[in-house]
Order: sequence, then structure tokens, then C-alpha cells
Amino acid sequence: MPTIHTKKLPVTGLSCASCALSTEKALKAQPGVINASVNYADSSAYIEYEDNATALSDFKKAVQNAGYDLIIEEEAATQEATEELHHAARMKTKRNLIWSALFSIPIVLIGMIFMHMPYGNYIMWVLSTPVLILFGQQFFVNAWKQTRMHTANMDSLVALSTGIAYLFSVFNTVYPQFWQARGLEAHVYFEAAAVIITFILLGRYLEERAKSNTSTAIKKLMGLQPKTVLRMTASGETEAVDIEQVNEGDVLMVKPGEKIPVDAVVESGHSFVDESMISGEPLPVEKTAGEQVLTGTVNQKGSLQIKALKVGKGTVLAQIIEMVQKAQASKAPVQKLVDKIAGIFVPVVMVIALISFVLWLIFGGENAFTQALLALVTVLVIACPCALGLATPTAIMVGVGKGAENGILIKDAESLELAKKIDTVLLDKTGTITQGKPVVTGQSWTTHETARYQSLLYAIEAQSEHPLADAVCQALNDQRDKSIQINQFDSLTGRGATATIDHVTYFIGNKKLIEDNNLSLSPEQSKQTEAFYAEAKTVIYFANEQEVLALLAISDEVKPSSAKAIGQLQKAGIEVYMLTGDNEQTAAVIARETGIQHFVANMMPADKAALVEKLQKEGKTVAMVGDGINDSHALAQSDVSIAMGKGTDIAMDVAKITIISSDLMQIPKAIQLSKYTVSTIHQNLFWAFIYNIIAIPIAAGLLYPFTGFMLNPMIAGAAMAMSSVSVVTNSLLLKARKL
Repeated sequence: MPTIHTKKLPVTGLSCASCALSTEKALKAQPGVINASVNYADSSAYIEYEDNATALSDFKKAVQNAGYDLIIEEEAATQEATEELHHAARMKTKRNLIWSALFSIPIVLIGMIFMHMPYGNYIMWVLSTPVLILFGQQFFVNAWKQTRMHTANMDSLVALSTGIAYLFSVFNTVYPQFWQARGLEAHVYFEAAAVIITFILLGRYLEERAKSNTSTAIKKLMGLQPKTVLRMTASGETEAVDIEQVNEGDVLMVKPGEKIPVDAVVESGHSFVDESMISGEPLPVEKTAGEQVLTGTVNQKGSLQIKALKVGKGTVLAQIIEMVQKAQASKAPVQKLVDKIAGIFVPVVMVIALISFVLWLIFGGENAFTQALLALVTVLVIACPCALGLATPTAIMVGVGKGAENGILIKDAESLELAKKIDTVLLDKTGTITQGKPVVTGQSWTTHETARYQSLLYAIEAQSEHPLADAVCQALNDQRDKSIQINQFDSLTGRGATATIDHVTYFIGNKKLIEDNNLSLSPEQSKQTEAFYAEAKTVIYFANEQEVLALLAISDEVKPSSAKAIGQLQKAGIEVYMLTGDNEQTAAVIARETGIQHFVANMMPADKAALVEKLQKEGKTVAMVGDGINDSHALAQSDVSIAMGKGTDIAMDVAKITIISSDLMQIPKAIQLSKYTVSTIHQNLFWAFIYNIIAIPIAAGLLYPFTGFMLNPMIAGAAMAMSSVSVVTNSLLLKARKL
């Protein structure tokens, strides 16, 4: 029986969605390939194949024959090689853009302003040649690849229009007498050819720069695992080894502040571990012998000796990385509307140009060849893709800029376009709906000397390493008294702490600590405790040897604007869900407080992503909003991923939209911005196509039999420029729209 393998391999040389389809077609044609999918968005190929029927080298050869390349080195080398290739491609495009712009500026000045200067045509010829042959070479190479695959795209039209405009201009520069003898002026179009190349290079560079960020999240996730660890030897000493050398069963030493290197169980030691990257919950978790710890979580307080349970690809972190990669790659290739239409538009323009040439050649009379050549060039020049090429990116650039002004960072056009279709929003609780950190939200004191006892409590909690102690100190900061001396302080695992001040023992901790010291609550205190519990708050008890002095309620507070933002989304007909790793009671309280009708508690990272997928299968357009590493899989799986700006870097890298202020009120604004931007794109494309629909027949000479009017290529060039100006102007109007 053949073994079926699935490989994700980087593809280089892709410049548009058509290139991805050509590569996919070449791979699917190979024997033994069950399925192949090429993702233009991240330049990768997912190949499912039988190992006994083909080899990776065959795939590489097939892709190379199609005009592209496949990287088949080992995984680590592949990642590094891919990054180097993408960086090199981006830098090359940037260099080409800069040089092309520098050469194009004097060409435009001569062609538009100083057109009668001596040897002007020759100077433009010299300057435009490197723009096409060197800086715009990729368009001609890609056009040739498409021709070999019997397809056409925007590169085909760019190459054809600029190439013919350039060759026509060279002919008119070298042999102007051909036209002058026929009573016509020998116009040149070097500036049109150079400016087209520069504009398209600008768009290509912006695209390359956006795509360069796709692997950042994965790299940061991988960076959560330390490169070297301390392994315990048989003699009880420690040795530094590479993480790759760690095996299941090895005992490792993890010091305070270090990351847990593998999924493991605590052998000895006591500490608090920050597991927010997995659970999303802000409170560090106490760890003692027998407790499990996960890769990438942070050991905060004490040293731990841990026994490795899972290493390498078996760890929870590795599974999160793999799931994020799969979710990113499972998205369909970005099928830009302009590229789709270009597949039809380009051949149509070519056919119209050829038909007009032939018709003029047959019916053109005395100057048939002259008129035929003019018509051919005019059609190709006026059908230049500038307006089409600018329609989407200019609107996107203005939309993204307007978003940034409003604290909404948008990474790519796809998310900006898709946000208008959102009908379901999933909100992570901690750090998204709530502030994401524990604070004291209620105090109940039973003593008349409140200020004095608050100072004592502050002094005791300042000695504690427990995470909740920080919240108490923050709340009582005004009562700090440096003169208080603590005679003895003891931390009690799982209960709290005791301290002796002026021969009096004080207790601070949970209810078990109070009960263990035979202290009871008054009826009023019992009632207050129940009220705090009903609000899903953690209660801390402060007592001396005789009585309970105070109750302190600690919780993760809801952000002031969360309820209003959720109300706005629901009013717009959008379903809102709250997801949390917290317990059912806490989730219900937060849902009630914010008006959320759907919530799911006790969720792990994979559960969130599974819910996203389930809703997508129901036909929903899902937006996931989160702030933690634990949200990264669900963010990658969602249609529109939104990260809170005060969350983790990894959540922000995975997400396509980042809310800088972490204010949920920005989400309705982001959706509105999407509606405005998409509307502008549609308007731009409409005007760009209307221009072509009207201009191309006129350029072909449709009016000549009726009016005697024949469009001059120079006027065609100006009309083409005006179409671009109208598109840019319409995009700039987006700035005036109010969110």
C-alpha cells in the first residue's frame, strides 16, 4: 500500500493569482498527486501525494517548467531559505521602483513640458530603455510565462502596451520622416511606457511588503520555546543542552523568569506560572510537584524541576503553530477582481487592436497602413491598465490610512474588503471585553481603624509573591506606611500568608485559611461574601487572631465601552458570542453585564477555532477578536481576524486588523470603514471600465466613418492619464467620510 504524504512547500516567482493557478495546474498533472493547492497569499503549495509514484524533485522540475520554482529542502532550511528569497524579492522590487521613478521623472518633464527641446526624443529614449529592459523586466518575463501557459494577466497587458508604445516611439524617433511625409507628426510615448512601469512597480512593492509579514507570527510562536535548556544529570548537576537534544523523561531545571521548554510535569519546587498564552486568563497558576506545565508558559517566582512528557512536535505549542499554519494556508488564494477580469480583458483588447488594424488596412484608402498602425497603437495605449491597476490600491491605501487615524491598523486589502460582510463576531473575554488584569473591585471593612489596618495589609501584601497581592497593593497604594516593620512573614501554599507585626498575627488569604484558624464571619460578612461570589469575584479575607477585619473582592473588570460596542454590533444585525477559558459562573456574569446572548465557557484554544469553523460551515462570515496567544489559532481560522493592541505581539501578527486602543467601539467603525472602502473600489472599477468601454472603440476609429474623427495616440495617452487621475481623486474623497 502506498503511503500518502502531505507537504507544504514554498513557491517562488508568483506575481499574481494566475501564476498560482498555473503552478497548481502543473502540480496536479504529476503522477501520484492526489490534490494540490497553491496559495498566492503566502506563496506556498500544499501537495497530497503517494510516495511510491513520485518524488519531490519531480514536483520541483514540473514547477520550474511552468516558469516558477519550488523549495524542497528540509523544514528548518526551507523556512530560512523562503525568508531570504522573499526578502531579496522585496528589496529588488524596491530598488527597481526607486530607479524607475528617478528615470521616469525627467522623461515626464521632457514629454509633457519641454517636448520641443533639442534631442528631447533621444534623451527620453535613453532614459526609458533601462526602465523597461532592467527595472520592468519582470513584467515581460511574466507575460512570456503566461503566454507559454496559454493565459494572460495584467503583466501581459503591461508588457504589450509598454512594449509597443516603446517600439513605436523608437521608430518615430529614428525615422520621423515616415509620418511627416504623410502630413502627420511623429509622436513618441516614452513617458507613457515609463510611467506605467513605475506605477505598477509601486503596487507590486506594496503587495510584497504586506506579504512579508505573513510568517512573523509563526516565527514569534517558535521563539516562545528556548533554544537551550538546563538538563539534570545522573549526578544531580545541570548541563546546558540544545532543545533538540531533550528527550521524553529528561528532568530539566527552570529558573524564575524562564520559559517552560517542553510539556512536562513538576518533579519538585514551587512557583507561579503565567499560562495566559494558553488559557487567556490573567492570573498565574500555582505549580507544585505533580502539576503539569506547558511549553512557552513563563515560570514567574520559584525554581522548578520538571520531567519532560512531550517534546518537539508533540507539545501543545507545536500543535498551535501547526494549526495556525494550516488555518492560514487553507484560505483560498487571493483572487483580485482586476486579475480575474484581466484574463478576459487582455485578449479582448488584443483582438480589438488587431481587428482595427486589419480593417484599416483593408478600408483605409491611400494611407491605409499609417491609419492601421495608429489605430493599433492607440487602442493598446488607451487600454493601458493604469486606471484598473490604481482602482483598488488607491482606495485601499486611503482606507488603511483613515483606519490608522482612527486607531485601526489594517494589514491587508482582503480583510478590509471582507469586513463589510461580517455577520458574526466572536469576542474573547479576558483582555478584549475585560481589562485583562485583576483589580480590587470591592472592599468591606468591619473595623473603625480602617486606615491603620489598610496600611498593615499593604505592608503584608508587599512581602507576598502571589499575583493577587499586586492587585491589593495597587488598591491600597495611598495607605503605604514605610515605618511598619514585619517581624515574621510566612507564605502558605494554596491558602495565603501570615505575618506578625508588633506581636500580633495577621492572616490574609482564602476562606480555608480563615476556617483553619477557627475564625468565623459575621452575618453581615457572610451576606457580603455571597454578594461578591454572585458577581463572580474572587474574595480575599484579612483577619487578626480574633476577627475577620476585611473582605476584598478581586475581579477582571469589564471595559467601560464594551457593553455599548456590543449593543451597536447587535443593533446592526451582527450576532455576538463571548468565548472564555474561565468558568461558567464568571462567564454568565460578564455576559449579563454586557448584554451578550451567546457565550461559551471553559474553552481551550482548539475549541475556539473549532467554533469558528463550525459557524463558517453554517455560512457565517466570522470575525474573531482576541488578544492572546491562545486566540491565535481561532484568529487565523476566522474570515476577519481582529487583535487588541494591548495584547500579545503574536495575536497582533496573526490578526489582519489591530485595534490600537483595545476599545471595542472601534470594531463597528472598522466595519463601516470597510463598507466605505469597498464602495469606493467598486466606483473606481466602474469608471475605469466605462472609460475603456467608451475609449477603446473610439481609439479603433469607430467614429471616423460618421464624423471623420480619428483619435491621436497622444490624446489617447492624455485620456489614459485623466482616467487615472479620476480614480485617484475618487479614492481621496474617502478621507472626508465620517466613521
